[in-house]
Amino acid sequence: MSAGEPSTVESVSVGERAVPGPDELGELRKVARVVLLDPQDRILLLHGHEPGDPSDNWWFTPGGGVEGDETREEAARRELVEETGITEVELGPVLWRRTCSFPFAGRRWDQEEWYYLARTTQTATEATGLTELERRSVAGARWWTCQELNQAHETVYPTRLAELLRRLLDEGPPAGPETLDTEIV
Repeated sequence: MSAGEPSTVESVSVGERAVPGPDELGELRKVARVVLLDPQDRILLLHGHEPGDPSDNWWFTPGGGVEGDETREEAARRELVEETGITEVELGPVLWRRTCSFPFAGRRWDQEEWYYLARTTQTATEATGLTELERRSVAGARWWTCQELNQAHETVYPTRLAELLRRLLDEGPPAGPETLDTEIV
């Protein structure tokens, strides 16, 4: 799931199991995120906050860490079901890749995120597979139009999501994954 980055980093799947940081393993946490669009081209974002401080909040795409030997694509599908209950999804290509680092829940998260394009007609959400940390830090989900996202005053991760979504809707998916700027909060 995507929890939070409080300032410039994208979502960490909130509520994910604690995993050793890169300083302990010498590598970035592998994360799969989903840019989920409905038939009206609205994007689904989750509303997260720092556990114990709902005023420190942000919006982020569904997704989370790769577990065991699963692929990133399998992680994207699993996380989407756990965080939204959405099972009817057409998973497309990887749109973007990003490295980010942010504090959340008393630790630093350093991760490499891959963003998959997905489409669905299933717009009702129900988070039934959240971890304990996610239950303390995810406040809900909302479908956003590109215009609403562009006009939002809330913090959204990745920080250029409105611009990236507009380009995606206007031009279609890139020929290959685009590398986004590293975000460190």
